[in-house]
Amino acid sequence: MSFARALAAATVVVMAGCGAAAPPAGVEVLRPEVLEEIPHDVTAFTQGFEIAGGSLYEGTGRVGTSQLRELDPATGAVRRAVPLPGPVFGEGITVVGDRIWQLTWRDGIAIEWDRASFTVRREVPIEGEGWGLCLDGERLVRSDGTDRLRFHDPDTFAETGSVTVTLAGAPVPMLNELECVDGQVYANVFQTDRIVRIDPGTGVVTATVDAAGLLDDRRRAQADVLNGIAAAGPGELLLTGKYWPSTFRVRLVPA
Repeated sequence: MSFARALAAATVVVMAGCGAAAPPAGVEVLRPEVLEEIPHDVTAFTQGFEIAGGSLYEGTGRVGTSQLRELDPATGAVRRAVPLPGPVFGEGITVVGDRIWQLTWRDGIAIEWDRASFTVRREVPIEGEGWGLCLDGERLVRSDGTDRLRFHDPDTFAETGSVTVTLAGAPVPMLNELECVDGQVYANVFQTDRIVRIDPGTGVVTATVDAAGLLDDRRRAQADVLNGIAAAGPGELLLTGKYWPSTFRVRLVPA
């Protein structure tokens, strides 16, 4: 089964008088209900998004303009920003205590930042591409643009294992920006308006989220793809995208 067919199988179709087609067993079908719209810097090619300690951290991409940023989560204002060292393409980020790990796309390194000073502590080699990153309890979870989630030691960044992500038995490729929430991993599916929720123990998708329509057509024409998920409190997420003018505080409800 193709990924497109698997997603279609997970969509509930309601027909008057005919009942509803059931999604695959154990797969919820959700949509974001917007609670608040917050400004977002339209120059930010968003790659990583995470709230910690009252700050919203953002990693941005593109060679020559990649940054690590600290934002005000209530207003979207940039509190501070530093460029990545050298001509690298920044990707996903995650906070680990007093440190921040940031991936690079095809540069073969992950960067460890000091969270307080925004200075580089070290660079470590990684195998494969870097896309999304989050902390799942005691391990890092990384996406690399394939249908795999890779696991890493949060202190050394040594790879410790991996799992293939599937929906209704079909692999789910192009996993991008990640957010770890309550033992589950939320992942943007690159070049789509879909988010999938994954059980990292099995790789099985437990929910699909259709986030189409957050931006109206006029604003979407000036923006790039959906890419940015941050846990914003119990049952709430912040969602944004590359070059988006807004971040949306949402809760996920049945579609």
